[in-house]
Amino acid sequence: MRAFIMGGAGGMGQGVARDLIKQGGVKTVVLGDLYPDAQRLAPKLRESEKVTLLKIDINDHGGMVEAFKEADVVINCAGPFYRTAVPVAKAAVEAGVNYIDICDDYEGTEILFNSDIDALAREAGITVLTGMGSDPGTNNVLVKYYADQLDTVEEVYLYWVVAIAELSGAAWDHSLHMTLGKVPQYINGELVHVEGGSDVIAEDFLEPLGTCHLRYVGHPQPLTIPKYIEGVKNVIIKGGLIPLWVDELIKEQKETGFLSKEPVDVDGARVVPYELTLKMWEKIPEGRDKGPQASGLKVIVKGQRGNKKVKYTADMVGRMAPGTGIPASIAALMMNAGDVTEKGVVAPEGCIDPHKFLAAFIGRGAKIHQVEETSSILEI
Repeated sequence: MRAFIMGGAGGMGQGVARDLIKQGGVKTVVLGDLYPDAQRLAPKLRESEKVTLLKIDINDHGGMVEAFKEADVVINCAGPFYRTAVPVAKAAVEAGVNYIDICDDYEGTEILFNSDIDALAREAGITVLTGMGSDPGTNNVLVKYYADQLDTVEEVYLYWVVAIAELSGAAWDHSLHMTLGKVPQYINGELVHVEGGSDVIAEDFLEPLGTCHLRYVGHPQPLTIPKYIEGVKNVIIKGGLIPLWVDELIKEQKETGFLSKEPVDVDGARVVPYELTLKMWEKIPEGRDKGPQASGLKVIVKGQRGNKKVKYTADMVGRMAPGTGIPASIAALMMNAGDVTEKGVVAPEGCIDPHKFLAAFIGRGAKIHQVEETSSILEI
């Protein structure tokens, strides 16, 4: 297999590449990046004979098409995905190459499903697998895994938390953007839009994370899970950044206009508050509490099996880069092995065999803490 990773020199791209180079069936891994500096790479990637660096610009459609033609799969790790998912997927389809991304912005997912990319990919026999990271990604597959064990699925709750010690680059852009404006949630059988960053709850995660505060965020699952899980009534996703001061400050910035994308005049210069605030978040002063080097996921699926109400809860904690990169790598390997047969635009819960994926994921050292709770339904 020959893999091309967009944003390959970034943290998430390297997370994918580190897993791919360990696989015997992988011949080459091209790390395409706007800044292809070998010093950015982990030593194992710099030293690997399978890895090459290539300078590439997402704005260069023709350049992407030509570069992708040499690959068997394109894995897009170049965020923020509300800007990059669509152009990279278009180039992959035109090149006739299967595509995977770790898109966590609902706007990119919405366009991929509703544009001509879906039809073009189907006609070309190409799979466009979107949202195959951690969240979305692993948690979507877990939802499918539990749904397959139930007669009916009623509710899905997806919770995540990330310590800012793990954030860099485009991840900051996503972290601010996902709270802006109205974001999608699937409530009472309907897609609705709620205020991003609202409806705060406290939720317990595995150590070292503990109790964290979560808010509505703009992720793709309320758009995709109802497509594949018939009859589900609620698909709720909430996330949080820790330490708590981070989300509290973002809330203040949002309410006071510091996250506005409307330019303002500053001494004759046009300044976009959002862009300035983003730069400041990327340069948090030393000494500020940035939390542990860890992120967490929680998946809750509620439904019915026979005459029993069933609730599944899965918890995970770990580092963000491998937690995001390894699922994309596993999906690429499954795709190359012929285990992903769906063509056109598809989400993980629509094409990834949960048993094969989870076996590979756990085989790489992932630990999932699972609880199943049942209660009987009274029948007279």
